[in-house]
Amino acid sequence: MSVLEIRDLHVSVETDAGSTPILNGVTLTIRTGETHAIMGPNGSGKSTLAYTIAGHPKYTVTGGAITLDGEDVLAMTVDARARAGLFLAMQYPVEIPGVTVTNFLRTAKTAIDGEAPAVRTWMKDVKQAMKNLRMDPKFAQRNVNEGFSGGEKKRHEILQLEVLKPSIAILDETDSGLDVDALKIVSEGVNRAKAATNLGVLLITHYTRILRYIRPDFVHVLVKGRVAEEGGPELAERLEEEGYDRYLDGEPEPSVEIDA
Repeated sequence: MSVLEIRDLHVSVETDAGSTPILNGVTLTIRTGETHAIMGPNGSGKSTLAYTIAGHPKYTVTGGAITLDGEDVLAMTVDARARAGLFLAMQYPVEIPGVTVTNFLRTAKTAIDGEAPAVRTWMKDVKQAMKNLRMDPKFAQRNVNEGFSGGEKKRHEILQLEVLKPSIAILDETDSGLDVDALKIVSEGVNRAKAATNLGVLLITHYTRILRYIRPDFVHVLVKGRVAEEGGPELAERLEEEGYDRYLDGEPEPSVEIDA
């Protein structure tokens, strides 16, 4: 079992107004086999949490700790975090001109495992994963995310998840921009990955619709950089009905989250 522990995490980002705190003491523990949903209003620090775990250089950790199986994640380079078993599905996946999906996936798998996968077995696994995600096989020879629709980019993120087999996956608003069919396909991919490898999932979302397909074990409400409430799936349903007003005190919410 792998365990990702976040303890009293404080994070700031540089803006025109100077250093602005975004996370103000977040504490979470995610174990393999568990699904945690992070919900909250815009600007509450959800994406900041995801990118800080992954090692985005725009975010400065000013206090607290992140460990994976007792190892200091904050001391690791970005690629070392990936090799250790952390995976980030980005809200806005980037294009990589000149690098095909096939080459990207095989290079990533080689870097994680320390050796290149056997070609025949590897291609069989990739083709099956693409079929499950209803991706045209021709996408394997296209450049990463170049000319992909929003839904195609999200399916490619889950394709990476299925074939790279991390221990902990952070999914940053994977449901953003998906129609009903694509949402179901992407969710099924996450559930397959979890069933196959006992994956631990940290799912960041605004809405409960994806939680109807990916059932959370725990729900955490993030407001103004702090966990304001925690509970089970029933908490997400309550948020759908009531919104976040009861967590706010009338002060304007900061809107400082930066997308990679």
